[in-house]
Amino acid sequence: MGEEERSLNFIEHIVEEDLREGYVKNDLRFRFPPEPNGYLHIGHASSICLNFGLGLRYNAPVNLRFDDTNPAKEEKEYVDAIKKDVEWLGYQWDTECYASDYFQQLYDWAVELIRQGKAYVDSQSSEDMAEQKGTPTEPGKESPFRNRSVEENLKLFEGMKNGDFDEGTHVLRAKIDMASSNMLMRDPIMYRILHRPHHRTNTDWCIYPMYDWTHGESDYIEQVSHSLCTLEFLPHRELYNWFLDQLVDSKKLRPKQREFARRNLSHTVVSKRKLLQLVESGVVNGWDDPRMPTISGLRRRGYTPESIRNFADTIGIAKRENIVDVSLLEFHVREHLNKIAPRVMAVLNPLKLVITNYEEGKEEWLDAENNPGDEAAGSRKVPFSRELYIEQEDFREEANRKFFRLKLGGEVRLKNGYIIKAESCTKADDGNIIEVQCTYDPKSKSGSGTEESLRKVKGTLHWVSIAHAIPTEVRLYDRLFTDESPDTHKDKDFMDFVNPDSLKKITGYLEPSLKNAKIGDRFQFQRLGYFNVDTDSTSENLIFNRTVTLRDTWAKLEQKS
Repeated sequence: MGEEERSLNFIEHIVEEDLREGYVKNDLRFRFPPEPNGYLHIGHASSICLNFGLGLRYNAPVNLRFDDTNPAKEEKEYVDAIKKDVEWLGYQWDTECYASDYFQQLYDWAVELIRQGKAYVDSQSSEDMAEQKGTPTEPGKESPFRNRSVEENLKLFEGMKNGDFDEGTHVLRAKIDMASSNMLMRDPIMYRILHRPHHRTNTDWCIYPMYDWTHGESDYIEQVSHSLCTLEFLPHRELYNWFLDQLVDSKKLRPKQREFARRNLSHTVVSKRKLLQLVESGVVNGWDDPRMPTISGLRRRGYTPESIRNFADTIGIAKRENIVDVSLLEFHVREHLNKIAPRVMAVLNPLKLVITNYEEGKEEWLDAENNPGDEAAGSRKVPFSRELYIEQEDFREEANRKFFRLKLGGEVRLKNGYIIKAESCTKADDGNIIEVQCTYDPKSKSGSGTEESLRKVKGTLHWVSIAHAIPTEVRLYDRLFTDESPDTHKDKDFMDFVNPDSLKKITGYLEPSLKNAKIGDRFQFQRLGYFNVDTDSTSENLIFNRTVTLRDTWAKLEQKS
């Protein structure tokens, strides 16, 4: 037990302790409770993995509950996107629930609290209520409406429900303690008037419950055993328990709220409000833009569910907030794609290379491994001809001994092909090299077994045959922000740190095996990085997104700076 015990996170220790102290394993139930007012992001992924991971560990059901209590911001589009994201991550919920399922029960309980003298209708303005709330060091002042009669409160609350009043004229507040050291306990609002259609209940309701009133009671209705929240809800726990105290049946399971720290990701923001600002201002092209930290954006960029789950498992669950370097997320997608992604050849910054002693019009098809780490991946044929594209940066007229690519008078091997030697080059009027002339050794073909084919040269280059290449749009994505923590500066707005080079669109040239690639297919462009087929693609016009480079180029830049 010792080794297993040490591997538990502190939430699992809480569950284990509860089981030892009387909880029944069959009574365990967890939930993931997103508000459908935006798309899920990488921070939500940690919560999803935590709750559904606990469900798997204890063979316990996990509910997917939408906290849909604010019709002004919530839409069915977000509900559908959230369900898609959870399923894509590899999890299946037990019951799909909505806070709106419980509107009638919540209303009935609120009426009962009014009858018990524990809730009242307040008719102050929001400004007056804020002023009489007090400060962390000074007690609040009671509302002049705090001692309304039960009969008047019931009549007003029913009128609120029936739509008799304008927004902002009345709220329902719990009657707790205006002198509490926890300001959340100073008569918190339970209901407000909103004349907005709801995505599920339409115009049935003119009042909507607040989060603190809704959340714990929804947990109780669903008999959730452990309600896991991020750390900002720690002060809310006292109120969560107070509301439960008013209505819990001792014969039923009482939910327990516990908190864990939010993990922020470097070089991004995860506030839904700020992500929406990026969308609405046109900095990105929607919630699923591959630069966004949303799960749908990561999926479109080429991330795998496994890589995100592994990332969440690596950062674990903690009690303190901190910033996790985005390089760790990139590491996990590299690691997984390295295992599963077929290797192909593409040239993104082309330089024409002519093999002068290769017969004009001749072509041959060379064998190429699909994945050297996976024999089952098999091989494919790639065409070879007299005229090829290589990368501009793979050739220099002159270079030192540490340059293991092509230079005048030097030799390299063309991947899966022959050893070539650079003999001369052609320049444009501006001095830029536009063509390299080479010769090849016909006996040096890879895999042929000849003495020449076994000869060692230090450099190996990828290439594509010009006659067979597929021109395609390639989108080179980089980090959306230049600053590690763009939304923590007091004197600057997070938008000031938007990376102007977060997206570059270029024309790349691909080997012909990729012409039948489908949306979502992932590949390693050899020596360049991992790429996938974007959703904007058509059968006639493929578009590739760069998921991640082969190496962490940002780490090198930061070391230099």
